[in-house]
Amino acid sequence: MTSAPHVPVMAAEAVESLAVAPGGLYLDGTFGAGGYTRAILAAGGRVLALDRDPTAIQAGQALVAEGQGRLVLARSRFSRMEAAARERQLGPFDGVVLDIGVSSMQIDAPERGFSFRFDGPLDMRMEGAGRSAADLVNELEQDALADLLYLYGEERASRRIARAIIAERAKAPITSTALLAETIRRANPGKPNEIHPATRSFQALRIAVNEELDELTQALAAAERLLRPGGRLAVVTFHSLEDRIVKQFFAARSGRGRAVSRLLPGEVAPPPPTFALQGRQPVVPGPRECHENPRARSAKLRWAERTDSPVPNETERS
Repeated sequence: MTSAPHVPVMAAEAVESLAVAPGGLYLDGTFGAGGYTRAILAAGGRVLALDRDPTAIQAGQALVAEGQGRLVLARSRFSRMEAAARERQLGPFDGVVLDIGVSSMQIDAPERGFSFRFDGPLDMRMEGAGRSAADLVNELEQDALADLLYLYGEERASRRIARAIIAERAKAPITSTALLAETIRRANPGKPNEIHPATRSFQALRIAVNEELDELTQALAAAERLLRPGGRLAVVTFHSLEDRIVKQFFAARSGRGRAVSRLLPGEVAPPPPTFALQGRQPVVPGPRECHENPRARSAKLRWAERTDSPVPNETERS
């Protein structure tokens, strides 16, 4: 099966928010098919690009050659971007961009097990290692499975779905995307014109398998440490859990929403902001992009500029 080409969402807006300058150094933490990296290179920037998926690294070698020394591509989780930069003696950076979530290349490959649109092994591992979605579905206790579906998928029918999964796996292990999707559909049929009943559950399993929310939290803090004063961090998210983490991070780091004019006795003034928010946010894709690329409909872009304030340690933040 031939996968549709991956189209990066809000690529123009994300690269514009980075204010790419010729000769500047940028980090693309989610290389994928190289959409953001290609745009940064076209604007004259140099790039350290990371991806945890070995297939993305292999496919990106042609772009490395085209970059003529301006692109370094490394297999790494973006939470470990500091180590990846240090090993290659790169930094500080003028910009960091992150496109959170799963790429269409992964979704469109049945053997990767990310989607219920095709029958395939229930896998969902971006790195091809560690516990798979099948492991979670067949090993977790009912309450733990229901909690996972509710927490990471915001699935209101999580208890009912978990019971159905437990009953189904008692017959035989659930190892295919089609069987899991059908089990969920029978337990929670949904309504016409709504998203597929399995959508939220598949999202929850993917997030859990790849530790995506923890990865995002760590990556934001790492980017804060890697950026030079005036450098920019741009993050594109695709659902409310991710967006909430980014929104709260920028709010905390920019000092928005905290009053410091009057301190109670014994209180210590918070550290100075390490980021300055710019413009109206979040930025969302226009109607044309949403029409041409349905994946863009839920996307949100948030970005901020690094100040010259040093990054405080956790004791100073608390």
